[in-house]
Amino acid sequence: MHNPRFDFPIFRSSHTPPLVYLDNAASTQTPETVIDAMTSYYRNGHANVHRGVYRLSEEATSQFQHARDAVRDFIHASSSREIVFVRGTTEAVNLVAQTFLKPRLQPNDVVIATEMEHHSNLLPWQAVCRETGAKLHILPVSDTGELKSEALESALNKGHCKFLAVTHVSNVFGTVNPISELIRLAHQADVPVLVDGAQAVAHMTVDVQNIDCDFYAFSGHKMYAPTGIGVLYGKTEWLQSMPPYHQGGGMVRNVSLQEAAFREIPYRFEAGTPNVVGAVGLATAIRYLQQLDRIELQEKETRLVQMVVEQLKQYPSIRTWTPTQGHIAVVSFVIDGIHPHDIASILDQEGIAVRAGHHCAMPLMQRFQVPGTVRASFGCYNDVSDADALIAGIRTVFNIFE
Repeated sequence: MHNPRFDFPIFRSSHTPPLVYLDNAASTQTPETVIDAMTSYYRNGHANVHRGVYRLSEEATSQFQHARDAVRDFIHASSSREIVFVRGTTEAVNLVAQTFLKPRLQPNDVVIATEMEHHSNLLPWQAVCRETGAKLHILPVSDTGELKSEALESALNKGHCKFLAVTHVSNVFGTVNPISELIRLAHQADVPVLVDGAQAVAHMTVDVQNIDCDFYAFSGHKMYAPTGIGVLYGKTEWLQSMPPYHQGGGMVRNVSLQEAAFREIPYRFEAGTPNVVGAVGLATAIRYLQQLDRIELQEKETRLVQMVVEQLKQYPSIRTWTPTQGHIAVVSFVIDGIHPHDIASILDQEGIAVRAGHHCAMPLMQRFQVPGTVRASFGCYNDVSDADALIAGIRTVFNIFE
């Protein structure tokens, strides 16, 4: 199998000590093919899109549309019209909260989210509930960091439920939620579902038609694409029912001094000059992922997680969370008596980049009564040597705190 590590310039750079990058759940590194595509766009083909009738603009517009088509194919949407370019998952969730859900909520209606959500898939629902008088119901997480479908069934049976927001994969524990089953249960109660796919798309194949979600959101920078570009997928019927989120150029058909008529989907949600180069980078990252053996990569990442977890379990003072229903790419742990930030700082001196803190999931930290965790998250370029380096770094932590 081709080693993806050789495709990323940062690992060919001079780092002392050598870089062991294990913060992929926050942002992945960028392969040379993506960097080259974005550089080429700026060097050879940059122009504003949609508006120009000259060749350069038409070529840029074509690249932008091809990027939308690439996303459609990547997540198996039925139409490119269902693909809205946004800045990232956060903007996608806010768009749905404000333009789809808020107009549909009445006092005492119920919005369902979970205890494991990233703040970006929690705060927007808190906001619309405050603004409308609706109630936010939170599904609990088990002691092993898992979400049980029975909790959703119980919440749905109480009635007045109008929406479910749930992450596909936990950014803290790597839990793979039973997303198809959760969506099936919600749809039986006529409840639309938004899935936060930010942690899923880089590690597993996503088919939005197969899981039948109403909305799916993800960010480019967690799947080897640049920052500042993301995607909201929405079923055509829902997107057509939603008013624009932002107002400005590019999303209108006709404008007078008193009123405006908006363009069809998805353009009505993309006011202003879009992030064309970001879309080019995203499409290139998708093509890069598609030429890799996704199944083999997922198996490799899972083996690395299992390897690290088994090593960590040998230390009585280390606590890990290892969901049993599905677990990919992420290991979170704490060490008794040592703050996560101190652990991460020592690992950094060994060249190991991990994330320490609450991971934008403070309610989950409160649930487990910890100030934060150390999170090691794996990507396509990580291998056994990285897992070994992490374990060696943890031994160094213990040596320092003896």
